[in-house]
Amino acid sequence: MPRILMIEDDTDVRLLFENVLVDDGYEVDTAETVKAGCERLDHQPYDLVISDGRLPDGIGTTLADMARGKGIPAMIITGYALWLHEKGGVDLSSYNMLSKPVRPRELLKAVARTLGACSD
Repeated sequence: MPRILMIEDDTDVRLLFENVLVDDGYEVDTAETVKAGCERLDHQPYDLVISDGRLPDGIGTTLADMARGKGIPAMIITGYALWLHEKGGVDLSSYNMLSKPVRPRELLKAVARTLGACSD
């Protein structure tokens, strides 16, 4: 069973995504901030990291880059792609990204595709 770390500060979105993933057979740990996500990533093994793009204490690409450095695939899910690019100076073209709002089926397809690409 693949283990996923999901970082999302919106409680409703976090619970929805977590339930969708757990119902599909994934093991999911969650965090609400970059700091908490980094701590979990430092102390637990994961098969995938999914992060919100804009978090209270930073941006999700920090977590995606940390995951990549450990050989773990990462996804960014955000409703702030334009803001991240213009205000944060982030080039999102090198990240596996979904734009919010995300339908559950769309999330599951993206997760399966990302995990499948890593097992080839």
